[in-house]
Amino acid sequence: MMKIRPRSCFWLLICLIVLLPLVHAAPLQAAEPLNPWDEKVKTMAEDCAREIVEQFELLLSSGQLNMVQLFDTFYVPIPKTEPQKYHTRYDELAAGVIRPILDKYLARDPRLIYVVAVDVNGYLPTHNSRYSQPLTGDPDHDYKWNQSKRMYSNRTGLNAARNTKPYLMQARYVKDRRVVVDMSVPILVQKRHWGAVRIGYRD
Repeated sequence: MMKIRPRSCFWLLICLIVLLPLVHAAPLQAAEPLNPWDEKVKTMAEDCAREIVEQFELLLSSGQLNMVQLFDTFYVPIPKTEPQKYHTRYDELAAGVIRPILDKYLARDPRLIYVVAVDVNGYLPTHNSRYSQPLTGDPDHDYKWNQSKRMYSNRTGLNAARNTKPYLMQARYVKDRRVVVDMSVPILVQKRHWGAVRIGYRD
């Protein structure tokens, strides 16, 4: 059984709360009302998705991407990466276009943990700048601080990525208290479901 050193507790907390693959949550029932903070986050997610779609449309209309490339799900493994990272036909281009939008929304409130866009399989072409630091070769550092181009296909991730309803809110509870919430809204490009914007936040 793995032993956890005391000085590792802080990083363990980050892994439990910040890292997307470890955020296991259950969808809230549709009948449960959103509180004002939830509503604000939902609006941010909708606005973020709208801006991302606008940028995707510009890339398509300018000929920098076509629909086949934008909806590419042939994930090419990037050698010597753990967890495994992947390239797609749009990931590098998307990084320069999407990341500034994601970062802008993440900076709006200190209670926000992440703002990301994933495709229908949970593939995340680019993360927020704080989680897209250069790879160092140190597995522990890179796992925490370079989370781009990975698959977030746990239950919460796929629920968010494949949801086509106006929004999906998933929350993790500890002793009846919400500790982290994942709010997602679908991304539709020319009426095709590309994926979702996901915003993680605390109360």
